[in-house]
Amino acid sequence: MDSVPFDFSPFWISLKVAATATFFTFFLGITAAYGLLEYRGKWKSVLDSLFLAPLVLPPTVVGFLLLQLLGQHGWLGKFLQVFHVNLIFTWYAGVLAAVVVTFPLMYKTAQAAFEQVDGNLLRAAKTLGASEFRVFWQIALPLAFPGILAGATLAFARGLGEFGATLMLAGNIPGQTTTIPLAIYAAVEAGATQEAWLWTAVILSISFSAIAGAHLWTIARKRKSESYPHLLLRQTETGKRKKYVPNHELPISDRQQGLLIEIEKLLPEFALQVKLHCTDRAIGILGASGTGKSMLLRCIAGMEKPTTGRIILNGKVLFDAQRGIHLPSRDRSVGFLFQNYALFPHLTVAQNIAFGLPKELARSQIRQKVSEQIQNIELQGFGDRYPHQLSGGQQQRVALARALITQPDILLLDEPFSALDTHLRSQMERELISVLSTYTGIALFVTHNIEEAYRICQNLLVLDRGQVMSYGEKFAVFDRPANVETARLTGCKNFSRILQISAQTVEALDWGCRLQVNYAASNQTTHVGIRAHQIAFLESSSKNVLSMLESNGFSTLANSTLHEELDPEADLPKSMSIESRSIEPVEASHPHAYPRNTIPCWLVRTTETPFRMTLYVKLNEPPKHDWDYHLQAEVFKEKWEVLNQYPQPWLIYLDPDKLFLV
Repeated sequence: MDSVPFDFSPFWISLKVAATATFFTFFLGITAAYGLLEYRGKWKSVLDSLFLAPLVLPPTVVGFLLLQLLGQHGWLGKFLQVFHVNLIFTWYAGVLAAVVVTFPLMYKTAQAAFEQVDGNLLRAAKTLGASEFRVFWQIALPLAFPGILAGATLAFARGLGEFGATLMLAGNIPGQTTTIPLAIYAAVEAGATQEAWLWTAVILSISFSAIAGAHLWTIARKRKSESYPHLLLRQTETGKRKKYVPNHELPISDRQQGLLIEIEKLLPEFALQVKLHCTDRAIGILGASGTGKSMLLRCIAGMEKPTTGRIILNGKVLFDAQRGIHLPSRDRSVGFLFQNYALFPHLTVAQNIAFGLPKELARSQIRQKVSEQIQNIELQGFGDRYPHQLSGGQQQRVALARALITQPDILLLDEPFSALDTHLRSQMERELISVLSTYTGIALFVTHNIEEAYRICQNLLVLDRGQVMSYGEKFAVFDRPANVETARLTGCKNFSRILQISAQTVEALDWGCRLQVNYAASNQTTHVGIRAHQIAFLESSSKNVLSMLESNGFSTLANSTLHEELDPEADLPKSMSIESRSIEPVEASHPHAYPRNTIPCWLVRTTETPFRMTLYVKLNEPPKHDWDYHLQAEVFKEKWEVLNQYPQPWLIYLDPDKLFLV
C-alpha cells in the first residue's frame, strides 16, 4: 500500500497568512502610533484601550467577536454580501484574524520607538521648514526603525502562531485555511505525535530565525553608524515643498519692523505674560529656572500655542488668537538652536546643514552652500562624519550653521552653552559674537549666565515667573534696575530696606547705617542695593579707624549703649544705637579724612573662586556667628592678599554713584 504523501500546505499557508498580516499590521501600527504621538486629547486613553484590547482578550473571544461582525448576520457581513464577498472560512479570514491579534504588538512597540526619539529633533526639523510628512519620513521613521522592526518581527511571530481567532473565523479546512498551529492541533487529536513535533520544530525555527535576524540587523546597523563612512551628500527627492497658505486673507495692520509680542500662556504654576516690541538685534533673556524663558522661545517658534494674544515678526503675523492665525513652525522663518543642539544622529554633518535648504535648489547649489557653511565653522573634512563623532563644540557649530543656512528672520538660542565646559564656552561665545555681528535678523538668547548675556547682547529682558520685570539696554538694566526682582536676577546680592531721611539720604535698616545716594528716592522705592564687585575697601589701620571714630563722636567701637538724637523730622525712633551711623566726612585737611558712606566692618567669612574672593562682612560691630553678616563683597585675589594684612576693623566704602534705589 502506497504511503500518503506528507502535506506541506500548512507551512505555505502559515507563511502566506503571517506575512500578509504583518504587511498590513506594519503600516496600520506605525500610522496609529505616530498619529497619537503628540495627541493629548480626551480620547487618547479610549483609543489606547481599544487598540490594546486584542492583546489581553482571549483569542477565542476575539474570533467570536469577528465572527459576529463578519458573519452572515453581522452588519459588516451583510454589507459585504451586497458585493458578493464572503470572508468567512477563507485564508483571507485568517489574515484578518492575524491582523487584529498582532496589531497591538506592532502599535505598542512602534509607539515606544517613536517616544524614544528626541522631541527636539522633530521640532528642529519643523523650524527648518520640513512638512509633517517629511519630518516623519526622514527623521522620526529612520530613528525609530530598529524598534519598529522589532515590533514587526514580534507581530510576524505572533501571526505565525495564531490559533484561536483563526479557528473561529477561518476554520480548519485542509489545503485552504489550515495553518501550522491548526495542523499541530489536528495531529495531536489524531495521535500523530511525531507530526505534531515536526510542525512545532518548524514554527519554532521560523520564529527564532526571524527574531535573530532582526537582532543581527540592528547590531550591524549600530556598528555601521559608529564607523567613519565616506558618504556623498544625499538629498531625498520629495518634490517641491508646498508653502503653507492660511485659510484666511485678513489684512495685516501691524506692518512694523521688529518683533511684537503680546501673549499670555497659561502654565500649571503661573501665566506667562509678555508684552514687548523690540527692534534690537541681540536680546538676552534672563530669569530663574522654570520662569518661562524657554516657553517664550517655543511660542515664537510655533512649538507651543499661546492661550491669547499675538506675535508679529517684521509685519508677518505668526500668531493671532482673535484671527485664528497660528502658522506652523515650518513657515515662520525661525532658526532655533536647542540646548542639546538636536542634530539628526542618522545624518552626516553635511546632510544636517543641508536639511533646511529648499528642495528646488540644484544639487550643485546645495553642495556649494553647505561647503561655505562648513568652511565658515572651520570644520573642513568633517562633512561625512556623524554628530556622535564630533565634540560638543563642533556639534554646536554644526547646529548653528544649520540654523543660519536658511537665513531666518529670527534666531532663537535656548541656553546653547550649557552643555559645554569652561574652555569651550569661552570659545563658542566668541564665535557666536562674531556670527551675530553679521546676522541681520533678531536674535533672542536665553541663558542663566549673567556675564555671558552681558557680553553677547546689547539689550536684556528679565523674566520672573512669567512676568517681564525689565527690558532695555544692558547698562541701564544693570546700573539702574527697575525693581528688586530685576536686581536679584541680574546678580545683585546686597539689599536693605530703607527709610528716607532726605532727598538724597536714606537709612539702610538692614545694614544699620545712614547712606548718601546720588539720585532722589521716590515714594515707590523700598530698598537700596549695591553689587558685590562695586564695594570698595579703604586703606587704613586700626589706629586710624579709632582716631576717625573718635573725631565723629565715638568713644569706643564696642560700646553699643551710646545714643544720639536723630533729626526730629525723620520718622525714626528718637534714640538709636550709635553703631547704626556711617562715618561722617571731615575736612580734607584732617589727617584721617574719609569720604561719606565710609563704614567700619568686620570680616565674617570668605569663599573663593580661582581668581576672586567673596568677603562676607558685618558693619559697625563684630559678628556673632558665621551667618551674621550684612554685605557680600568681591575682590581680586591680589587685592585680598593686601587687604588680609590689615587689622580689623576695616573701612568699607559704598560709593553713592554705585548705590541704586528700587
